[in-house]
Amino acid sequence: MVSTWSNWSGAVVCRPESIVFPRTEDELSAVVRQAGEDGQTVRVVGTGHSSTGIVGTDQVLVSLDRMSGLVSADRETHRARLLAGTKIRAAGAVLLEQGLAMENMGDIDVQAIAGAVGTGTHGTGRTLGNIPSRVTDIRMVNGAGELVDCGADPELLRAARVSIGALGIFTEIELQCLPAYRLHERTWVEPFAGTMENLDARIAENRSYEFFWMPANDKTYHKVLNITTEASMAGNSKSAIGSEGERIGWSPQIIPSVRENKFHEMEYAIPAEAGPECFARVRERFLAKHAASVQWPVEYRTVAADDAMLSPHGGRASVTISLHQAAHLPYREFFEDIQPIFWEYGGRSHWGKFNTMDRAQLSAVYPEWDAFGAIRERMDPGGRFLSPYLASLFV
Repeated sequence: MVSTWSNWSGAVVCRPESIVFPRTEDELSAVVRQAGEDGQTVRVVGTGHSSTGIVGTDQVLVSLDRMSGLVSADRETHRARLLAGTKIRAAGAVLLEQGLAMENMGDIDVQAIAGAVGTGTHGTGRTLGNIPSRVTDIRMVNGAGELVDCGADPELLRAARVSIGALGIFTEIELQCLPAYRLHERTWVEPFAGTMENLDARIAENRSYEFFWMPANDKTYHKVLNITTEASMAGNSKSAIGSEGERIGWSPQIIPSVRENKFHEMEYAIPAEAGPECFARVRERFLAKHAASVQWPVEYRTVAADDAMLSPHGGRASVTISLHQAAHLPYREFFEDIQPIFWEYGGRSHWGKFNTMDRAQLSAVYPEWDAFGAIRERMDPGGRFLSPYLASLFV
């Protein structure tokens, strides 16, 4: 039976021949082996927050919703293993019960941990890497339906950390966590004029710092997070753009934000030192051509370097700049007009957000592109996991 699937924003729509919900690794392996016998492609879906073609398939779509929960937790090493379909919000809660916490989280917490790892999802903080940078082991099903533990092979693990589902289907993910910690959040709004001159100091002085530039009034919304031992402080249930105030609570309660309205998004990671200049050019272009049609803010964050082969932040401290448009409004012309500015700075797109980068462009900004391709060929020589979009990049 053919079903229709669409991602969260409605930007990606496909009609897979089947959608399956395995409960165990054995069931998942059987799905992959059967797809191989039938000559079909297999892709995995979490909560659909990716806006590119990495998920879309008209053949077999796998949901890991029934492979969710904590596998193990070690309070001495601060390591925890999660089933790959575990949603980040649930992971935060179950880790807290074990006295542990993720080092950092992204702006929202509804994604499956497998999707967040596989696409290089991140939060903000100049000393804090993306979510996959804290992954110490991955267990996956390869293109032959075999179970593979990546932790024993450092090069395979570096490839798997940000692998957009091209090497296999994750079943378990081990994270290096921290002892559970509290965060003090402070948010405020100010005119844009002082934002850039205070930028370096604010990044340096806070564990996490980000700002949103709001084109409608040329103001900026700022958010800082710092570890504290103080007791919880009542405040907004979760921070919403434009709100001001303070909150204290456990990290998974404080880091994620409210994002109730659906939107399309484009995000690029550029070298940190180029961040201010690149942002200034984006803002100038925005005001000159798009201020009348786009009211959504532009987000500015920082991410530490890591060593994953296809990480947007691989080998360089990065600034990420994100643009948004309401899900019900046109967005391609806006994104495609701004996108070349990021390319001029060696920008690497977030794997789950709008971009039109082709194989030539990607191989130019990822020094280990060919090394990743060789590992992909070894893990999935039959191309079982290549959606049409991924096939255009790797075949």
